[in-house]
Amino acid sequence: MKEWQANLHPETLMMSYGYNPHLSEGAVKCPIFQTSTFVFKTAEEGKAFFEVAYGLREKKPNEETGLIYSRLNNPDLEILENRLALWDKADDCAVFESGMSAITTVLLEFLKPGDLLLHSGPLYGGTDHFIQHFLPKIGIHTLEFSPLDDFDTIVDKVQDSGLAEKLAFIYIETPANPTNALIDIGLCREVADFFTEENPIRVCVDNTYMGPLWSHPLEHGADLVVYSATKYIGGHSDVIAGSVCGYKDEIIRVKALRTFLGNMAGPWTGWLLLRSLETLKVRMTQQAENAQKVAAFLQHHPKVESVYYLGLLDPEKDADAYDIYTRQYLSPGAMLSFDIKGGEAEAFKFLNNLKLMKLAVSLGSTESLVQHPATMTHAGVAIEHRKALNITEKLVRLSIGVEHIDDLIWDLNQALETV
Repeated sequence: MKEWQANLHPETLMMSYGYNPHLSEGAVKCPIFQTSTFVFKTAEEGKAFFEVAYGLREKKPNEETGLIYSRLNNPDLEILENRLALWDKADDCAVFESGMSAITTVLLEFLKPGDLLLHSGPLYGGTDHFIQHFLPKIGIHTLEFSPLDDFDTIVDKVQDSGLAEKLAFIYIETPANPTNALIDIGLCREVADFFTEENPIRVCVDNTYMGPLWSHPLEHGADLVVYSATKYIGGHSDVIAGSVCGYKDEIIRVKALRTFLGNMAGPWTGWLLLRSLETLKVRMTQQAENAQKVAAFLQHHPKVESVYYLGLLDPEKDADAYDIYTRQYLSPGAMLSFDIKGGEAEAFKFLNNLKLMKLAVSLGSTESLVQHPATMTHAGVAIEHRKALNITEKLVRLSIGVEHIDDLIWDLNQALETV
């Protein structure tokens, strides 16, 4: 980073950081580098590039490493990773073709047969399925804790498992999808440090619901931060992507496995996300403003039983969650869920009568989206487990977009009136 850029804000740097127009025929915006391979000037240069890329040696001071092959590096991918790292104040970032490829690559890199993975619940349905159904196939043990568990309870669970010496990784999702339950990142760091003897136990946070604008997990003790970049980072429901941000040593390992799994993001994905980053703060700010008004409307509607939104946490009644919220987050965000009075039939009646909001999964896009977690995103989670996590038939999840707030409230109201 140039000296004059050091004091600029991330939303300003999203317009130009890491890109030199004079290297691309003066184009104001980064072109799409649709190429599989890159030409070396000399054989010596090619040798040097490969030595660094494959970790045969460290990069020398002031050495400029170059492009080799788009599975390893590509201008659109590298510029995107440089810009994404700014939001979380991370050393580096790795971008993938989906959020699940980012999550699974991290878990496969830092876990081996016999290890214990400690994770929070609930998790996104795809993550839950991978942890519960795939990892055990390769000999990895898993253990879940809840948002209500304190330090002693979590430590007791690990010790009671008989696998405390095998604990290798802590994976959390906060706020949890779809209930907005909060996990204390600092508490997880304390648990990791408590069980660390020789090898470090890393803490990874899925920050999709709140990042990269409203929360920065590295500041609270996390080692890695994962995103479904499809969501707020992409923000237009037109690209599938994922990313991992973190410290140098961890991201080097993540990128090394990504190279051999071949699940890096391509140039078109990189270009689309570069475009989206320019409006990230504007979009997310408007979405959060709208969500706060939607939550206030739903809170007082006679056909709504409960609303799960961080902006409605009570400092006294929800003291523990409120404490985490004020420490970890800069905004209540734009995701909320609510229990409709009734069950699946009433929820479906409401969903089927919305006119403006789109009945679709995913979140964080410019348009408002609504879905039924129990039968959609979390359908693969065991029924009893779903109920224990408060993912019931009456739960509806909303992702609030940038539409006019009066229109959103009108749509919600007219659909609720049909129930």
